[in-house]
Amino acid sequence: MVVTSSARDYINRILQDISGMKVLILDSQTVGVVSVVYSQSELLQKEVFLVELVDSISKSSESMSHLKAVYFLRPTSENIQFLRRQLANPRFGEYHLFFSNILKDTQIHILADSDEQEVVQQVQEFYADFVAIDPYHFTFHVPSHYIYMLPAVVDPSTVQRFCDRVVEGLAAVFLALKRRPVIRYQRTSDISKRIAQEAAKLMYQEESGLFDFRRMEVSPLLLVIDRREDPVTPLLNQWTYQAMVHELIGIQDNKVDLKSIGKFPKDQEEVVLSSEQDPFFKANMYENFGDIGMNIKRMVDEFQQVSKSNQNIQTIEDMAKFVDNYPEYRKMHGNVTKHVTLVTEMSKIVDERKLMSVSQTEQELACNGGQGAAFEAVTNLLNNESVSDLDRLRLVMLYALRYEKDSPVQLMQLFNKLASRSAKYKPGLVQFLLKQAGVDKRMGDLFGNRDLMNIARNMARGLKGVENVYTQHQPLLFQIMENIVKGRLRDVDYPFVGNHYQQGRPQDVIIFIVGGTTYEESRSVALQNANNTGIRFILGGSSVLNSKRFLKDLEEAQRVARSSTTVV
Repeated sequence: MVVTSSARDYINRILQDISGMKVLILDSQTVGVVSVVYSQSELLQKEVFLVELVDSISKSSESMSHLKAVYFLRPTSENIQFLRRQLANPRFGEYHLFFSNILKDTQIHILADSDEQEVVQQVQEFYADFVAIDPYHFTFHVPSHYIYMLPAVVDPSTVQRFCDRVVEGLAAVFLALKRRPVIRYQRTSDISKRIAQEAAKLMYQEESGLFDFRRMEVSPLLLVIDRREDPVTPLLNQWTYQAMVHELIGIQDNKVDLKSIGKFPKDQEEVVLSSEQDPFFKANMYENFGDIGMNIKRMVDEFQQVSKSNQNIQTIEDMAKFVDNYPEYRKMHGNVTKHVTLVTEMSKIVDERKLMSVSQTEQELACNGGQGAAFEAVTNLLNNESVSDLDRLRLVMLYALRYEKDSPVQLMQLFNKLASRSAKYKPGLVQFLLKQAGVDKRMGDLFGNRDLMNIARNMARGLKGVENVYTQHQPLLFQIMENIVKGRLRDVDYPFVGNHYQQGRPQDVIIFIVGGTTYEESRSVALQNANNTGIRFILGGSSVLNSKRFLKDLEEAQRVARSSTTVV
């Protein structure tokens, strides 16, 4: 049960059964679905000579009857209208239509009526309606992402679109994995409950025939939870490779855009970071920053050895050998350059923003008690000219989440200092976060100070010491997975939908976070799966967050809440 191979198998099947020269036509969502599991060179091997977006292909009228058009689109009404217009005046010799999710009967009728010239060879549903970033991590890139933070009455139609996209995506994931899950949700989250109920209705009633797979002894589990149950993880600086790149530079569908941070040669402006395509990244994506530097140095040394041997060309045989190995040599050169560039740029950012001292305080706030020392440390960093506005805001938010009930006076002092020091600070944003995800809204033991087991565990860790102060934090997801493995996830906190209960321990668990996942959490899932507990976890979310994205959602939700007449 690996999401990357499921998505890749679908794309394989789409491309290999249609012989000859092809143009692949995608939409703004399916382009991400394809790009994370298929490289440009692999598309060329399948005789795909052109990749176009469906809306831009509509603008051209040039005839290409020698090409076969392979469409892979989400079954949205907008895409159906694009197709209707394109089939009325066909430019290609053949049309092969593949949809990433369930088509409605009315949509099939529209397509059939539009195909007057009988150019459509096939219409199929291939359920790759998710972006499979890593083997155990997928996302949906849901638009208007902030809306999950607001009550449905504020903007019912946007909330409905958000829920529809998530439910459709979850249906595709389970159709791709050929499973029908039992579904549980976080009791304190209205949007998690709504998504869980709508997903159950689709899988058990509306499309029950489609989900009628061979019964397993124990059904897989889909657990729907809310990002606001753990607002700490997306606010922290990261110190493991993949998570750090996303936090400091940004990753979109396994691509890193370096143009945003400086001037680079044309071929290095955008680099790919994929565990499926890059062995060095696969081996190091969860390693901490210190070890990455040493491992990259080792890779550079190996490359220099290869370069030296290539300089020693004396015979025709040597030359032939060099030409044979040249593609591999170029690939190695590109890989070395990519990782050296990324680590160099991140080192610069760490120095400029004084992230070592900022992050140490963040980890103390997230993992250890000591309110007095924390207040002093945050105050000192707020006064430090080198600390960025973004880092000041995150520090005050983390302090507020940890000590909102313990020290209201000091919290007000920090609010005032933040407002005076940070010109960009939006007043009331920290208070809005507390309203969304404060201690009264959360039911889990986020800081390990409610539950006796967690208090004992933290004390033991304190006595033993930690290996690395920068990576001592564990997301709340880790506790949830541990509870599932031990059969301790309480029904009262995470109720089942309908009368579909779990008999025994599930072998496959998909945890979906409404509001987005982080790479720290996907690392937690990968490490948990490496423990071979007999349960395999997959993590999914409505987007992939870093602190900037989480704060952007928070600001947008605050803006909409203020302009709404409804009380939030």
